Amino acid sequence: MLKKWKNQILDLLFPQFCLRCNKEGFLVCCDCFSTIDLNPFQYCPFCSTPNRVINKGKCPSHQDFALNGLFSACDYKNTLVKKMLFLFKYEPYIKNLSLPLASLIISHFTLTEKHPSTLFDRSGQAPSAVFMPVPLFKRKEKTRGYNQSKEIAEILSIYYKLPLQKDNLIKIKKTKSQTEFSKKERALNIANSFIIKNPSLIEGKTIFLIDDVFTTGATMEECSNTLKANGAKKVFGIVVAREGLQKD
Repeated sequence: MLKKWKNQILDLLFPQFCLRCNKEGFLVCCDCFSTIDLNPFQYCPFCSTPNRVINKGKCPSHQDFALNGLFSACDYKNTLVKKMLFLFKYEPYIKNLSLPLASLIISHFTLTEKHPSTLFDRSGQAPSAVFMPVPLFKRKEKTRGYNQSKEIAEILSIYYKLPLQKDNLIKIKKTKSQTEFSKKERALNIANSFIIKNPSLIEGKTIFLIDDVFTTGATMEECSNTLKANGAKKVFGIVVAREGLQKD
């Protein structure tokens, strides 16, 4: 009850306006949300011009990569999506954007008819798959006040009623922003940046790694290498947007 009243007071003092049409009451109104084109397919994560894949995760040319596949909700070129992600990750750090961004991922799964319950093997007593956010370096997360990937992952975990490991994959190395580097340089910048705190929690499991944007895949590939080296069976990425996505 107290939280409800607090939210109502904040709405009165700081009313929300749609980031696209300026309608009061929403960060992103339903009409503007519906204008975002969702990705109806799954593409190989590592093809420069994405190749559509069906039930394989990635194309034959990239089978040696650690990441098993990628689910991307939409194209990063969409101006509203880009604005949402920018304000979510940078000042003024609008944390509440986690809900509409997570909703894009949920809508993507609905559109592709790949409901997560059909992606996870639930045999046995313990769940065989978990959600896991790409971690931030501790100091960076403290400065921002939250990890954007963790915020999205928590919503997906609640919605799909599947477990979340939010503090098992840890970033131990402070790195420069990946936006400053080429594809090859990104891989070098992020190398040896992650560790697993408790390998027994991921042994034999399928990990669904949550992030906001997929560009070259260097970060997710490095996370995947770390996870598999510590016993994970498979690693799939789930992101809000992918750069360079071309629909066919």
